[in-house]
Amino acid sequence: MEINATLFGQLITFAILVWFTMRYIWPPITKGLHLRAQKIAEGLAATDRAKTELEHATHKALSLINEAKRDAAHIMETAHKRSVQTIEEAKQAAHDEGQRLIERAKSEIEREVHLAKDVMRQQLVALSVKGAEIIIRKQLKETDQAALLDELVNEI
Repeated sequence: MEINATLFGQLITFAILVWFTMRYIWPPITKGLHLRAQKIAEGLAATDRAKTELEHATHKALSLINEAKRDAAHIMETAHKRSVQTIEEAKQAAHDEGQRLIERAKSEIEREVHLAKDVMRQQLVALSVKGAEIIIRKQLKETDQAALLDELVNEI
């Protein structure tokens, strides 16, 4: 192997190429690699943040769901209590109305009984008067008439 001017020319050209590459080409490439590594690191950090936010959101959603379930159960319990109370009030109102109707019916029956007694008394008086007329017509003795009248009064 002979060392000659061609080898020195190639060595100088290679040195210029290395210097040019190190000076003008390598810095933008390393800068691009650093930027890419930084973006990847930011992406990984964003992924970790997203995971933690997702976990936080999941826990928050579960707590909201549980709270909604508790609220719904409370509302259902309140509605059930209200419905029972309304039913009891309706039963009591129906019972009171029934008692009023019974009292009204009793008073109506009592009034009808008094009315019937009055009618019977009037009929009895009319019959008594008729009986007296019959007695008078037959012209009984006064003692007989008095005994019959006393008997009639006692019956009345």
